[in-house]
Amino acid sequence: MAIVVTPNIILEEDEIEISFIRASGPGGQNVNKVATAVQLRFNARNSPSLPDDVATRVINRAGSRATKDGVIVITADRFRTQAQNRADGVARLVALIAGAAHKPKPRKATRPTLASRERRLQTKSRHADIKKTRSAKPDRD
Repeated sequence: MAIVVTPNIILEEDEIEISFIRASGPGGQNVNKVATAVQLRFNARNSPSLPDDVATRVINRAGSRATKDGVIVITADRFRTQAQNRADGVARLVALIAGAAHKPKPRKATRPTLASRERRLQTKSRHADIKKTRSAKPDRD
């Protein structure tokens, strides 16, 4: 079954490696016996579904969740069941990839307007005047 991220990006399920681990948190005595947390591993660098520029942005956005080899590791342990944690992990991976799929708009260098420069200088001079009056000593007449 395929996972649709965007109309152009569709992940195959075999690209995502899923393993179950013991979770911390709620679960009472059951928490030490059952492996309900999910650890997803997705190799973004070598994924045939991702274009190279998107893969690079995904790895950068993942931050500490990405290994040096470009594998993204997501641990989901918010819920008490494997199914819910699996769905949560996949949703988080899809959100990460969908966010990186949008190409950032390049910043255009602009210059401040003449009026804004004048306002800044007036504010600076007003502030300087206030500070001057603080240090002025009173007259002894």
